[in-house]
Amino acid sequence: MKFTTSLLSVAVLLSSTALASAETLRWARAGDSLTLDPHAQNEGPTSALAHQIMEPLVMRDHSGAIVPALATAWEPSEEDPNVWVFTLREGVTFHDGAAFDSSDVKFSLERAMTEDSDYKELLASVSEVRAPDAYTIEIVTDGPNPIMPNNLTNMFIMDKEWAEANNATKVQDYEGGEDTFAAKNANGTGPYKLVSREPDVKTVLSLNETYWGADEFPLEVSEIIYTPIQNAATRVAALLSGEVDFIQDVPVQDLERVASTDGLDVRTAPQNRVIFFGMNSGDADLKNDNVEGANPLADVRVREAMSLAINRDAIKQVVMRGQSAPAGMIAPPFVNGWDAEMDASSVTDLDRAKTLMADSGYGDGFSIQLDCPNDRYINDEAICQASVGMLAQIGITVNLDAKPKAQHFPLLSNLETDFYMLGWGVPTYDSEYVFNFLVHGRDDKYGSWNATRYTNDDLNAKIQSLASNTDLDARDSDIAEIWQVVQDEKIYIPIHHQVLNWGMKSGVDTVVEAEDSPKIKYFKMN
Repeated sequence: MKFTTSLLSVAVLLSSTALASAETLRWARAGDSLTLDPHAQNEGPTSALAHQIMEPLVMRDHSGAIVPALATAWEPSEEDPNVWVFTLREGVTFHDGAAFDSSDVKFSLERAMTEDSDYKELLASVSEVRAPDAYTIEIVTDGPNPIMPNNLTNMFIMDKEWAEANNATKVQDYEGGEDTFAAKNANGTGPYKLVSREPDVKTVLSLNETYWGADEFPLEVSEIIYTPIQNAATRVAALLSGEVDFIQDVPVQDLERVASTDGLDVRTAPQNRVIFFGMNSGDADLKNDNVEGANPLADVRVREAMSLAINRDAIKQVVMRGQSAPAGMIAPPFVNGWDAEMDASSVTDLDRAKTLMADSGYGDGFSIQLDCPNDRYINDEAICQASVGMLAQIGITVNLDAKPKAQHFPLLSNLETDFYMLGWGVPTYDSEYVFNFLVHGRDDKYGSWNATRYTNDDLNAKIQSLASNTDLDARDSDIAEIWQVVQDEKIYIPIHHQVLNWGMKSGVDTVVEAEDSPKIKYFKMN
């Protein structure tokens, strides 16, 4: 009865589009965008929706290549190696008709560098943004930054005057529960305009008829109806019944069913994302365990024992139905600094895990809460449930608390979790991104997603030095040294690399994008 009710609600929700033209793309996935504020949440589905409405200076196409967006050219300054010069695209307008120029870029980048921005790590090396003329931007960094363009592929540009007129100059404090005009409204330069927004229900976009890229991209989708459908069975049923055209996250148990249905395809590709567990190793005591006056996770032997207890092959075969690749480090193979030997280092060894627990003084185990999302990653709650049983084998009693990502992620941001699941993609394709967000100790510029409380002054300094190291061989050597510390300290417990499975009507022509961030302006509707 519960399933029937959910399916009927989706049918009612989508009934208004049942007779939509072929140019309407009805798109669904498990979770919604968290906000429309382009700098408030660095989170995959949030960026994916934003890419339809707003644009960065440069972006990645579906092959992963960096291509022009609002900038047409970029290069280090010939006069000053600490400056990147971007030539902006002329003749671009925002959806309300306002002209785009360098003042909007300067405003947006400076906004993204402020405290509440979830993108500030990407601009941590920036000391100044200059706009010498209407179509030139100069990004000044503390030392030459060899990968600055890589850091800008999800750095969306807002209309400065629109933000000022709507009291949206400040980034939304998402973790603090703030609601703002920019959280539910948008005025971008992108291929689609916002028509209506009902968070967690439906978002409707229409084609931007004055889009600068009208002659460069197919733009065959004239309307997008985006519907989050958390329940996996309901989401698949909507695709099978024709109520939606495209779902990003076909449940692994339904892949064959979808693929064998006439008129439907499953498109598969490795994803630029790793799933892992984080542990509070820095606090003297934990709130969510039964050990008084001590922190068992502060002992590297306990962290290693927990990793040794996780059977990644069993998760792959039973939970993921073969649709994952066991991981030994929290970087995908796409990323500069990924190491095959490190990535193969995760093993299951219960005997050694029990020995480590005994040696650390926790031979009798302990109990702890595991915080897990239930609508963000593929089979996220099921992975956590399987891990509960695995950790029980070494005496750790895990109390699972699974909740929607909108409630889960603030636990990390507000340091209210001791043991948690997180997934991480790397849009820069470089390890510095991982280190800046997840390894560097948390301060006003770095570590916003590091809820482990781990910090190491020497490591922090080495991470910061990556931004200005133009000797790429030396830089890669430093990256390898940082990874070795991450591995030795067992800061995280890697689980697996995700595999993407997009389900869609056969007439929808697109390539699966490794970051799971479709750019619908590339879609063709046959």
